[in-house]
Amino acid sequence: MTDPRSSDEAPNAAERRRWNHDYWTSIWPKREALTDSVTDVLLEHASLLPGMHLLEIGSGGGKTAIAAGRLVAPDGDVVGADLSVQLTELATQRAKEAGAANVRYSVADMQYETLDDRPFDAAISQFGVMFFDEPVTAFTNIAKHVVRNGALTFACWQPFDVNPWHPGEATAAFLPPVPAPAPGKSPTGPFALADAGATASMLEAAGWSDVACTLYDRHVVVARDAFVDDGQLAFMGISEPQLPEALARLDAHTRQFEVGDGRYELPIAFQIFTATRA
Repeated sequence: MTDPRSSDEAPNAAERRRWNHDYWTSIWPKREALTDSVTDVLLEHASLLPGMHLLEIGSGGGKTAIAAGRLVAPDGDVVGADLSVQLTELATQRAKEAGAANVRYSVADMQYETLDDRPFDAAISQFGVMFFDEPVTAFTNIAKHVVRNGALTFACWQPFDVNPWHPGEATAAFLPPVPAPAPGKSPTGPFALADAGATASMLEAAGWSDVACTLYDRHVVVARDAFVDDGQLAFMGISEPQLPEALARLDAHTRQFEVGDGRYELPIAFQIFTATRA
């Protein structure tokens, strides 16, 4: 039988390719300088307690799960699930080096796969739930992994227009329009859940109640490769003849955030959703 994860028709096929691509996984540790800036806010909203059995969705390089593991210790544990084989290997190595014996990781698509570790007391995600091409299906599956009255807490980006650090505006002219999703599918990507009202409706349709959204605006100082690098242009599909002009456009875009010494101050706008399994 063919593994459904190897098919272009499988759920999240495009995201699975992206998150298992050698380029993307190699630069991800640099991107963490940006995404890790919200971990404290996420975990504060999650209200984790010692002894909890916790699921992290889209665990990536594993740092959030390790931080959560400290909060649920000594008797609690954390299971991180992610599409990426490479990032799951990195996360596993990091947990070992950190001595986080109560944290483990699984390569799994939480849109449709079932973890043997369920039920969980709660679930969290740090920028990991925007990449489901059937979000209601995914949030329904996540709910099945959480005990009744268990909580879901996740961070996602506010809209593109309040996140000017994102290189999309600089590169859009060099890329073809994004094709419409196939019937029954939804767009994926960093801003897929930016519409707070639409996201709340998805969660409620998936069996979550008491949905709340809290908006945050912060400034973070990072290196340039925490939010963009020149190799990203080719990875995005910009043709070689267009690369010089695209690079110049990208440099002009990032220059507005320079604060000296190779550092960039980025205004970031994100939101924290909380919900309860009905």
